[in-house]
Amino acid sequence: MSADSGLGPHEADHAARVVRARLDVSAPACGIVLGSGLGGLVDDLEDARRISFGDVPGFPTATVAGHAGALLAGRLGGKDVIALAGRFHMYEGHAAALAGFPVRVLHALGVRTLFVSNAAGGVRRTFAPGDLMIIADHVNLMFRNPLVGALHDGDVRFPDMSEAYDPSLRAVLRDAARAIGERVQEGVYFGLLGPSYETPAEVRMLERLGADAVGMSTVPEVIVAKALGMRVAGVSCITNLACGIGQHPLSHAEVLEVGTRVGAQFRALVREFVERL
Repeated sequence: MSADSGLGPHEADHAARVVRARLDVSAPACGIVLGSGLGGLVDDLEDARRISFGDVPGFPTATVAGHAGALLAGRLGGKDVIALAGRFHMYEGHAAALAGFPVRVLHALGVRTLFVSNAAGGVRRTFAPGDLMIIADHVNLMFRNPLVGALHDGDVRFPDMSEAYDPSLRAVLRDAARAIGERVQEGVYFGLLGPSYETPAEVRMLERLGADAVGMSTVPEVIVAKALGMRVAGVSCITNLACGIGQHPLSHAEVLEVGTRVGAQFRALVREFVERL
């Protein structure tokens, strides 16, 4: 039996019961995963209720700066939503199955539409820090898959990833951006294991392979969501130019600073997106 088989539907149902009892969750229109520096969206939630990751069965505490480590329920854009202020990364030592486990819990809480966000490095040379990129597709260069192991009840064994990021939801995102007057990009996100940033040679490789943005998260969550039959939309906040494209050393502090700077635009886009669901 797989070592990760203890992160399946039974454990997700147990965690969901705890969350539901604490947060009074019912029929959420959307689940939202907030990346580094993008957690300010939780301030927009009406009637917000909160539970720390450490109080959710199966969740470790968040350890990365810029991740509050809490699950919140409330209303956004007139709809009931659940937001994860932070996530679990494989570079912290977590298994891929754990990186995707919060999505199983959201599904057990009734979420069928998932919105993922992340801070990413810009590989496309026309990008600038602060750009927002609708994720059209991804490439998994983490070389880990959260579905490896025993098949869980409710999962598709071989999920189709031809439209990992739902085309109709991407259209909603584009419409939402136009409605608020926000210019957005669209492109392919490459997920790498991290935690070191890429070398200039690696970035040149990624560029030749078709990367528009690169980061260290999101891919396990989307794979689990597709195995569960969920619809997914995603946005990357381009917080820096990837190594060798930008002219100065990279730092997580810069990631957080740019995420905070573009927070208002990001929040407005997500709010408009949810309102249009």
